Amino acid sequence: MSEGGTITPETQIKELTEKLEEETERLLKLYAAYEQQEAELRDTKAEVEVLEKEIVEREIEKESLEALLTEKDARIRDLEMKAGKSSKQVEHLEPELQKMEEKFTREKDRLGKVFSIAEELDNDLRLAVIELQTRDDWYMEHMSLFEDLNKAIKRRYEMIEAAAEAERQSQHMGRAIAERMEEMVEARAAEMTLDEASEIESTDDSPAASPDATDAETEENEEDEWNWSESVLVGVMEKNGITDRDAFVEFAKSYDMDGNKYLKGSELGAAAVDFVAKDAPAPAEEPAEEPAEAEQTSEDKEPEVVWRNSGNSDGNQ
Repeated sequence: MSEGGTITPETQIKELTEKLEEETERLLKLYAAYEQQEAELRDTKAEVEVLEKEIVEREIEKESLEALLTEKDARIRDLEMKAGKSSKQVEHLEPELQKMEEKFTREKDRLGKVFSIAEELDNDLRLAVIELQTRDDWYMEHMSLFEDLNKAIKRRYEMIEAAAEAERQSQHMGRAIAERMEEMVEARAAEMTLDEASEIESTDDSPAASPDATDAETEENEEDEWNWSESVLVGVMEKNGITDRDAFVEFAKSYDMDGNKYLKGSELGAAAVDFVAKDAPAPAEEPAEEPAEAEQTSEDKEPEVVWRNSGNSDGNQ
């Protein structure tokens, strides 16, 4: 500044420079303070985050503790209830305990008796083992005798089986012989009819016989050729209520279906049905079943064959 009060540019520049330096220094101080504040703010934020995490953890711990407390309270209540029940059960079970103690005492005494019996049985077992060993020794000494006895018993059974087999064979042979005899009897019965036919031929060839005698003998031989079972005939007649024997026999000859001139039970039964039906005015259905029964009866009785001819039967009557 000059003496006249004017400000020179140098002075003004100098003042401005000083102010700039002051403002710069102040700005640097403010920037440093700002950085310091910002660092403190970051630290504060970090502390806040840590504190928030701690708060969350504390809340979690608080909730878990509350849950534990609730669970403990529930357990305590359950334990108290169980304790109450147990006390009541103890009151009720004390008499049972006394009974169990009495039972235990009795079972203990019983077990002692059982143990004594077991000792006695053990002693008896030892004696039995000794006796068995002695018996085995005796058996080993006399084994040959038992083997001979076993062989003799086997031989006895073999002889019995052989005798039984021989008896069965003899019975079989007896049945075979009986069947053979029956076959021979049947064959002989068939030959009898052939012999009668040959006798008829011989009578026809004889020159001394008269015509009337020849006709009579021929009729008799023809009548002799018809055969039947007398017991079956009588049974069929009685079953159907037939009394005229000769008429029924003549009527039944037409029912010889096989043509062997032997009236079987079935043929006699069929003839009896028709013989009764021809005389009855109105035959009922039920009597028709009776000849079938008579037929069965006659067939059952048919093995009892009595060989007769019409001439002999007339003579017997």
